[in-house]
Amino acid sequence: MSLIVSYWVVASLILPAVTGAAIVLFLRHHLTLSRLASIGSCLTLVAVAGVLVVEAGDGLIQSYAMGNWRAPFGIVLVLDRLAAMMLLLTAVLALIVLVYAISTGTDRKGWHFHPLFQFQLLGLNGAFLTGDLFNLFVFFEVLLIASYGLMLHGQGGERFKAGVQYVIINLVGSTLFLVGVGLLYGVTGTLNMADLALRVAAASPGDQGLIAAAGLLLTTVFALKAAVVPLHFWLPGTYAATTGTVAALFAIMTKVGAYSIIRTSTLIFGAEAGDLAFVAAPWLLPAALLTIGIGFIGLFAARGLRDLAAWAVVGSMGTLLCAVSVFTVPSMGPALYYILHSTLAGAALFLVADLIAQRRADHGDAITLAPRFRQIEVLSALFFLAAIAAVGLPPLSGFVGKLLMLDGVRASPHALWIWGAILTTTVLGVLAFARAGSMIFWKSASVEGEIPLRSLRGRRGGVGAAAALVLVLAGLTVLAGPVTAYTAAAAQQLFAPDQYIEAVLGPNSGGRR
Repeated sequence: MSLIVSYWVVASLILPAVTGAAIVLFLRHHLTLSRLASIGSCLTLVAVAGVLVVEAGDGLIQSYAMGNWRAPFGIVLVLDRLAAMMLLLTAVLALIVLVYAISTGTDRKGWHFHPLFQFQLLGLNGAFLTGDLFNLFVFFEVLLIASYGLMLHGQGGERFKAGVQYVIINLVGSTLFLVGVGLLYGVTGTLNMADLALRVAAASPGDQGLIAAAGLLLTTVFALKAAVVPLHFWLPGTYAATTGTVAALFAIMTKVGAYSIIRTSTLIFGAEAGDLAFVAAPWLLPAALLTIGIGFIGLFAARGLRDLAAWAVVGSMGTLLCAVSVFTVPSMGPALYYILHSTLAGAALFLVADLIAQRRADHGDAITLAPRFRQIEVLSALFFLAAIAAVGLPPLSGFVGKLLMLDGVRASPHALWIWGAILTTTVLGVLAFARAGSMIFWKSASVEGEIPLRSLRGRRGGVGAAAALVLVLAGLTVLAGPVTAYTAAAAQQLFAPDQYIEAVLGPNSGGRR
């Protein structure tokens, strides 16, 4: 890795870490300065991630050894197309959500919103860049600890109850993660993912049982993070109970689980692993099919718009993992494109639901009849666009993603099941969102009176932030050609692990020399 690029990679970790610590130590009681520091950090992260996407676009995988301690003994960061893409997605989402939080005053509900926000970004960026399983665990814990605080931000009994459940579930997941990591280390003597790929491929038949158990245990942990059935039960209540701002940021949290499944399955348990190749695949597809079904059926049980958005996130994870579980280049490229789409669409739904709840006074986000409210026209348009994006209807990127995934899985022996699940649940999603939208915007128009607009912060800024997410989705549609070319190249890179291993363990690895 060139010296200049290594600085950009490290900046994606150092910047949120230093900004978060500085806000805690020096700016905690200065809201305006905290906001400026946080916005500045997010803007810089967008620029850094943009540079890294361009750098990774030429196909060269680069590694950076922290402290100049080379792999497999030191901490190593690895930049490839997938990692760069996830960094840019995180930065863009964080910037828009932060603007929304500041515009609507959500960040005023507690002193620690901005440092927690920055530490969350540190955990996310670290998880996408790390080349080591133990450090993946460490960054998981960083982002989870920050998410505990963000989830409870603003207080409230319902939020606290959901927060306790969220903490307990993730503590169990963290314990299982350590057990899986310990098993792998005990058998192979390493936790560097590139080194693991070599040692798993060369494992003796006597060790393969333990390695398979460790691989399945890690996949279970990642499936818990991704809210895969039957490990999904924590998500709807948690996401619906927290603020719309935090729920929108959390839209990328499930993608960390999906990313980890993709990374470990293609690198450590890829085709070169022999009998251990894609050890989780037989279990992943049935779980994905159940997830997409339960997620979209759950839309009909939603009593509020936040519940609706939360179940849509569960359904989108099922859709994504249906394509991932095939583990081929043609299916993985569209799946990576769908990661971009579903994250932004889920975040847009949460922000629009929050805007509507603020304007409906006592009715909140409940899917019930209520008088008209201010800005109903623009919010109905945003809800419509976010809904068709989440469901996967044209002309937005969800339709492109689903169409490409259906095409990508054609060669799979399970293609009929995947096609049936995706097409059926798309119809269910249309019906569920139509039911909610007609109740809130159309049928409510017949109710006499109008709910007075309370003193709200960010009447335009909040709407503008939600609209920005929809515009990014539109951009993802317009630029579908180059974006899908990038995701297809990223998929090819994933299934050629020799490049990754050479970048981490080869003679020219490490960065500073």
